[in-house]
Amino acid sequence: MAIPTLRQLEYLVTVVDTGTFTRAAEQLHVTQPALSHQMRALESAVGGPLLERLPRSVRLTPMGRAVLPHARAALAEAERLHTVARRTAGLEEGELEVAVIYSISLGILPPVLRAWHRLHPGVRIRLREYPHADKLQAAMTAGRADLAIGPAPTAWEGPIRELGTEEFVIVLSADDPTAGDPTADHPTGTVALSRLADRAWVHYAPDNGLADLLDQVCAQAGFIPHAAIRAEQTSAAPLLAAAGLGPALVPANIVPAHFDGVLLRPDPPVRRALTAYTRTRPDPLTVAFADLLAHQARVNPPGFPAPRARAR
Repeated sequence: MAIPTLRQLEYLVTVVDTGTFTRAAEQLHVTQPALSHQMRALESAVGGPLLERLPRSVRLTPMGRAVLPHARAALAEAERLHTVARRTAGLEEGELEVAVIYSISLGILPPVLRAWHRLHPGVRIRLREYPHADKLQAAMTAGRADLAIGPAPTAWEGPIRELGTEEFVIVLSADDPTAGDPTADHPTGTVALSRLADRAWVHYAPDNGLADLLDQVCAQAGFIPHAAIRAEQTSAAPLLAAAGLGPALVPANIVPAHFDGVLLRPDPPVRRALTAYTRTRPDPLTVAFADLLAHQARVNPPGFPAPRARAR
């Protein structure tokens, strides 16, 4: 069986993205017969039809849907190989593609990027943000970035680097009765999640990974959190909580230094391991960024990790 070529994979992706053979041929600067010939060769190589021609468009067959993600990943990896070769040869300043979940770009990443820019001003960083760890991992599997930063991936075969364990806090408004209730708070500033069971929460949109986390920890505390409002962006949650809409569970590292709300440590503590990972052995530039990330990233603000909860 013949092995598909990168050109054939590029033709497949272009036909799918443009929607027709006509537009794909124009974009690829080839004739339609040449494009059709290469598509037939690709289908022969993989052992079945990939596209169904419709009157005004094309539709992927089941085999086409299975092949397309691998085609995109192969093209991305080939482009990355070209970039790595150019970096090694010193032919260009370079570019790194970094994929993160929303809270990473808000919390630990900005100081790292500031330090990187001072050390490597000629290397551009292209940031790709994802609302959920599953989407982040899927993007890395498809080859859309050099490095991913987020929760530990599942069943990952590539290199993984541990960055630390981030702590979460409960954000309340300054006049919230729980914030000043001496029976609710430990001297260390903690609050039992079960005490917030009857509250309406600043929750997250379903596609935000923190929605799953909040539901999970509240279920472990014996209740289902009722949503007063759902935030699409992670950055909005602490602001909405400080405005009095309800408690919010947020990573401690995204809360601004000067903040009007009250921060309490949940009891039991809520923590999440953070990692940096790649699909394959990283090139030297990616390794340099990962090294700086490991040394410069402040996974938690001063005062964390949280002390152990007081014995009951």
